[in-house]
Amino acid sequence: MTSMQLDAIQAALREAGYDGWLFYDHHHRDPIAARILGLDEKAHITRRWYYFVPAVGEPRKLVHRVEQGRLDALPGSKGVYSSWQELHAGLDAMLGDARRIAMQYSPNNDIMYVSMVDAGTVDFLRSLGKQIVSSADLVSQFEAVLNEEQIASHSVAQRAIDAILAEGWKEIGRRVRREGGGNGEFSEFEMVTWLSEAMRREGLVWENGPNVSVNANSSDSHYEPTVERSSPIREGDFVLIDIWGRVDKPRTVFYDITWTGVVGREPSEREQLIFETVRNARNAAIAAVESAFAADRTMRGFEADDAARAVIRAAGFGEFFTHRTGHNIAQELHGNGAHLDNLETHDQRSILPNTCFSVEPGIYLPEFGVRSEVNMMTAPGSAWVTGEMQRELVRI
Repeated sequence: MTSMQLDAIQAALREAGYDGWLFYDHHHRDPIAARILGLDEKAHITRRWYYFVPAVGEPRKLVHRVEQGRLDALPGSKGVYSSWQELHAGLDAMLGDARRIAMQYSPNNDIMYVSMVDAGTVDFLRSLGKQIVSSADLVSQFEAVLNEEQIASHSVAQRAIDAILAEGWKEIGRRVRREGGGNGEFSEFEMVTWLSEAMRREGLVWENGPNVSVNANSSDSHYEPTVERSSPIREGDFVLIDIWGRVDKPRTVFYDITWTGVVGREPSEREQLIFETVRNARNAAIAAVESAFAADRTMRGFEADDAARAVIRAAGFGEFFTHRTGHNIAQELHGNGAHLDNLETHDQRSILPNTCFSVEPGIYLPEFGVRSEVNMMTAPGSAWVTGEMQRELVRI
């Protein structure tokens, strides 16, 4: 952690009205702490360590004698312990008069993405008279806010993946018609392989996927075809493609999109209705975020979700929209900033400037599902969609 990062953390603590931020880890239970503090995420950690950043003053460390060099790369004074009695006394001394202390904790586990601290540790700190508050907004500030280089890396991935997907739809048409006139010789998994090879050629990496799903498979928002489980793609099918990746360099940012189309025909009235409803819901969330940033008004994650969900509910399909509207995107596909969510969680975190996130409402009927996913980027005073936006179902 640089002195500049320390200064920024302490300034954020003072602005939030917290006395300090207590980082704690054991066996890599808290990867957030390692990233924010700049620690080796693969270091051998067999004993508990604690690092306290006060709102004012010098940071303090508490480490086990067996691993007493674990935090030497960080600034601040160091205390050591061996016994549990020394640990308890050391924590009491380390925290001193600090009362309101931020940790990777969430009341009621509401924001589970930052809920890394075990209940017993919170219990003990409360017994010392400490008020443990959630670090969720602090984590967003130091994990989700992107620098210029990271924003540029997202654009590189965006251009590559938009082009790959556009060619991918054409490839489906070529393969379906070449492989025996649609006799089932071309599968979802083969298309996943084609997309994967195309992304590798562009120097991209990703987690799992991508996903290609046809007909009822597209109703499963986390469907993933495999060699053993994969449906053929035929004339007349409904197809969903979800594809994501980032440049194969440290700290680059993902691009993540979902489009849908039909093979060799025009959409049915039902397909068109569902697509238009999802598209309108997506656009409502986009407009809500754009207007909030243009007006310099705080936009919280749940508010953007509400904007999309209201459209789908009004159309009578609320029960079929079974996930949040969007997720934060950073060097992890599902990052630690605000999600667009008032379903799975009531995400009250602010959508911060210089962050990236998906907008991806969906309706999942038994026979097919539609999701329309774009990515947005924000800056002070503005917010925008970073890539191509699907406006009609693709005709393959």
